Amino acid sequence: MTGYGKAEALLGGGKLTVEFRTLNSKNTDISFKTSLLPKDKEMLLRTKVAAALQRGTIDCFMTWEANAAESAKKVNLELAGEYFKELKALRREICSPSTSIDTDARMDNDLLCAILRIPDVVDAKKTDIIDDDNWPIVEKAVDEAIAKVNEFRSQEGAVLYKDVTSRISNILALYDEVEGYEAERIVAVKERLTKNLEELQAKVDPLRFEQEMIYYLEKLDINEEKVRLRQHCKYFMDTIDNEPYPGKKLGFIIQEIGREINTTGSKSNHAGMQKAVVKMKDELEKMREQSLNIL
Repeated sequence: MTGYGKAEALLGGGKLTVEFRTLNSKNTDISFKTSLLPKDKEMLLRTKVAAALQRGTIDCFMTWEANAAESAKKVNLELAGEYFKELKALRREICSPSTSIDTDARMDNDLLCAILRIPDVVDAKKTDIIDDDNWPIVEKAVDEAIAKVNEFRSQEGAVLYKDVTSRISNILALYDEVEGYEAERIVAVKERLTKNLEELQAKVDPLRFEQEMIYYLEKLDINEEKVRLRQHCKYFMDTIDNEPYPGKKLGFIIQEIGREINTTGSKSNHAGMQKAVVKMKDELEKMREQSLNIL
């Protein structure tokens, strides 16, 4: 869901730049970080952005660059004069009397510099930059910036698709490796139990021993986990290939895949199987991190 898009609109008095920056988020959080957007247009734009970008932390920036004719600044002489009088009177009250004409002049100059930084004293010829007349031009720039965000997302999405689908393939290959250890595991379990009984010098009914062995091995059977995991992996691929906004659903499917891997690990009882399970968990964790970036 990370993206960036920028577009410009040439209006009568200068150039308006529209920027969108998006980050990953489970929800849609839209912020307009500008004072240029009229309040009556905010809801309209919010609806447009939500429909086009769907999800994520979305910041919209608008900056105005006036042309040479419009950028001429005017000083509000009346307001500046009032500030100057009041500040000079305040200076006389709280400061010791000046003994130098140069010092007085320097202090007056400092006062003027401070006054020019006060809001409304110096202002550009300022009117509402965005209005109903030029809104179609602004809206076109917004649409262009949004399109660039989606283009950015599409490029990132292609990389993410390749990454997560390759990890699904890796998990399936590792599960095939787990299956390869099953016959070896059964033999190892039988040998271990037989050896323990021999060390205890216990007399065991062979038939009862086989029955208990079957019961024990059934507890370690992972056939159900194999079927469910492969089904979840198939569902993952179907979802990412066919749904327009699969991100949230993929997160749920990853949880289910993780459940089957964990159960397999708890039943493995074999060093080789456990190593394969650890590798699968590593692949799944990387998938989980990447799924947060998928819309």
